[in-house]
Amino acid sequence: MRARTRIARKTMVLAAVAALGSGLLAGCADDGDDGGDGSSSGEGSGKTTITLGLFGTQGFKEAGLYAEYEKLNPNIKIAENVVERNENYYPNLVNHLTTNSGLQDIQAVEVGNIAEVVNTQAAKLMDLSKVSGVESSNWLDWKWKQATTKDGQTIGVGTDVGPMAICYRKDLFEQAGLPSEREEVSKLWAGSWEEFVKVGKDYQGKAPKGTTFLDSPGGLLNAIVSGESEKFYDASGEVIYKTNPAIKKAFDLTAQAAEDGLIGNQTQFQPAWDTTIANSKFAAMSCPPWMLGYIKGKSKPEAAGKWDVATSPKPGNWGGTFLAVPKSGKNTEEAAKLAAWLTAPEQQAKLFAKQGSFPSAPAAYTMPQVTGAKNDMTGDSPIGTIFADAAKQIPAQVIGPKDQIIQQGLTDNGVILVTQGKSAKEAWETATKTIDNNLEK
Repeated sequence: MRARTRIARKTMVLAAVAALGSGLLAGCADDGDDGGDGSSSGEGSGKTTITLGLFGTQGFKEAGLYAEYEKLNPNIKIAENVVERNENYYPNLVNHLTTNSGLQDIQAVEVGNIAEVVNTQAAKLMDLSKVSGVESSNWLDWKWKQATTKDGQTIGVGTDVGPMAICYRKDLFEQAGLPSEREEVSKLWAGSWEEFVKVGKDYQGKAPKGTTFLDSPGGLLNAIVSGESEKFYDASGEVIYKTNPAIKKAFDLTAQAAEDGLIGNQTQFQPAWDTTIANSKFAAMSCPPWMLGYIKGKSKPEAAGKWDVATSPKPGNWGGTFLAVPKSGKNTEEAAKLAAWLTAPEQQAKLFAKQGSFPSAPAAYTMPQVTGAKNDMTGDSPIGTIFADAAKQIPAQVIGPKDQIIQQGLTDNGVILVTQGKSAKEAWETATKTIDNNLEK
């Protein structure tokens, strides 16, 4: 899901990629306006048209959910307006919310933007906690709280989450003398990212020629910080990324892994990085559920069944989206009903089965679409159960309004430089200078 910078691109991929079951999905529509002239009432058709403003491929249409809802509600027609990349979608959304015009009946909000929307735009959005059928207990507690204001207004209902795991190539692990069975692999680094890097050193000592342990420095850094309760902001809203020891520790560990040659020198979601997937140039990567679809789309056919999914050293979350309903919409009542239905556990389970968007509704975790989920790349691995177990352990995390800017600075202007010959100290100084300049804009 995004192109803005690396973080923008990751958000774009998050929504734009998936297909655990049937085929790769690419971002649809153009990069134009996200709202057009607002929602339509379906003049002349005798039906009420509910419009959704989305970024990337959220998958509702592809999973058949719109058609199912229209069959259940013959008076409703659903139309979506999709912008491929969140970095193009989100500024337009903020502009439309600010001017209270050009909004769709339902608007998607990416997790990296939800804190800013909650803090600055809540007055423009419906309190969905008051909608029939919406119960906070339907969602992971931390997911619900991310879209809830201090006075208790919930301005968005969660769609997916991105519980972190490690995807790895069984064949490459075996060639490097490492265990390849997922339980044994998970034990190698249980509870410690430092142990994870040590495994990387063991791999690199006997690595198949031309391969590295990990795909990219950004992937490792993101995985580590995704499990911190406080990362870039504290609970009071203060920027703390430079003084938070957890962030500096994550940066230094990633930089050390890069200096030791354990990580490829590519930026994720760029063509050169895609090539490393296709040519089997790395053995492991940080891997929320949606990443399996990306792997599948970029791999050669012979890679099918050679991947598996191990437990992450520590639980974390990478990605997720919310649906919000602007108060100024023409069809707010019907839009709220649709948003509630699309995010109900049953629909979230169907979306995962078709698109790989992992449910934020725990009730979905015991449904057959999740428990029986399989992916071509990982064969018979019980991926639904693996990711469900990970999701239950994700800590509540403080999300700041400029998290994406900070994350991108630490990766694209930071740890990636170590793979290009810069020292960790130089990379940190470049990253923090870039971030601080961008935060002042």
